[in-house]
Amino acid sequence: MAAEQPQPEGCKPLSGLLSGIAQATYYGHAGITEELLRGQLYPEAAPHEFRALLAKMSGVLKSVASADMDLNQLEAFLTAQTKKQGGITADQAAVIAKFWKNHRTKIRESLINQSRWDNTLKNMNWRVDLKSQSRHVDQINTPVAIVEMELGKNGQESEFLCLEFDEAKVNQMLKKLSEIEESITALTQTT
Repeated sequence: MAAEQPQPEGCKPLSGLLSGIAQATYYGHAGITEELLRGQLYPEAAPHEFRALLAKMSGVLKSVASADMDLNQLEAFLTAQTKKQGGITADQAAVIAKFWKNHRTKIRESLINQSRWDNTLKNMNWRVDLKSQSRHVDQINTPVAIVEMELGKNGQESEFLCLEFDEAKVNQMLKKLSEIEESITALTQTT
C-alpha cells in the first residue's frame, strides 16, 4: 500500500468544512453556523461563493451519508460528481473520500439514533422471588419474576420500569414475544 500523499494546502479548509457540516447536521452542535465556518475556514470568500460551496458539500455529504456508501460506491459516486457540470474537483473528491472513511461509522450511528422516534430498551435485569406476603394466603410462597427494564434514548437520562409476573403472566409474555419473533422472521425471510 502506498504512503498517503500530503494534502494540498487548499484541502485543509475543505476538511474543516466537512467536519463542521457533520458537527452541525449529524452530531447536533447548534453553535456551528455558516458565519462561523466561513470566518474560520474561508475568510477571503465572498458570502455568496461560500454559501454555494457549503450547499454543494452539504448535498454531497448528505447523499453519501443517506446511502451509507461503502468505499466502492463512494468512489463511483465521487467520480461521477467530478465529471458533472458544476460538480466537484478531483482534489475535493479526495478530501471527501478521506473524510468519509474516517467518519462513516460515527455519522451512521448518529443517523440511526436520530431516526429512533421513542425510547429503546437499553438494559434488562430479572430475578425470581418467592412471595412472602399477600392478601390471599394461597399466594404466599409462590414464585414471581421481578423484571427491571432500563428505557431511554442515547445521551438522555434513563427511565426504569419494574414489573412483577406470576407464572401465568410469564407464559403470556413469552407467547407474545414468540409471535413478535415469528413476525420479524417472516419479514426478514421475504426481503
